[in-house]
Amino acid sequence: MSDVRLKLLLIVPHPYDEVYGASGTLMRHLDAGEPCGLVTLTRGEAGRTLGLAGTPEELARLREVELRAALEVIGLTTPEARAQGSVFEHHHFPDKYLIDQPFEALVEVAHHALSTYRPEILLTFPPNGSNGHPDHVTTHRLAKAAWDQLPADGRPRLWYYASDIPPENEELRATWIRPNTRHDVTPYITRKLQAIGCHRSQALSTVDFMRKFPQRLTTETFHEVGLD
Repeated sequence: MSDVRLKLLLIVPHPYDEVYGASGTLMRHLDAGEPCGLVTLTRGEAGRTLGLAGTPEELARLREVELRAALEVIGLTTPEARAQGSVFEHHHFPDKYLIDQPFEALVEVAHHALSTYRPEILLTFPPNGSNGHPDHVTTHRLAKAAWDQLPADGRPRLWYYASDIPPENEELRATWIRPNTRHDVTPYITRKLQAIGCHRSQALSTVDFMRKFPQRLTTETFHEVGLD
């Protein structure tokens, strides 16, 4: 067990899942001297290449480089952050096929992180994965299962990504969870955009995000379970 307790632990499936909705929040905590952690479950090798990589393995290596560059901008992997106790774990479960992996092995990754780093807050995807992506949904399931395994008096606060704008898809809209926690990250907008820009292979996703959710660049919104 680590001697340092994290302020915030983020568990997500893909490189870049950390930047759009939580990088400003991470920077705010890190700048306040509050250690944070990130667990990324896949290397994102099944994503779009935009001509930057020729094979899934090349894309995976590229996205690892992109992720590390983004985390340097955010400040999560700087020597100062590591000295404070911040952590980064990058696992190599197969992209787009998390649902096919032994569920117990996935839960163990999350449970180990929660037990070792003892975060005050756990942030992950909501039950519908925000957009229905199978990896997002599976990540919710494994993170929630690991959270449920902890003693009730030792569980972190549980946050989900949440948007004020309901999904266009009717099925996703039926399971939409409204945000009840908001962070103004305007002071970090320049660094946030720089961190987003480190994920060059995800440029189309970035354009889609900015077109659909421009307000979430400066205001990061979450749903804290049990808050209301």
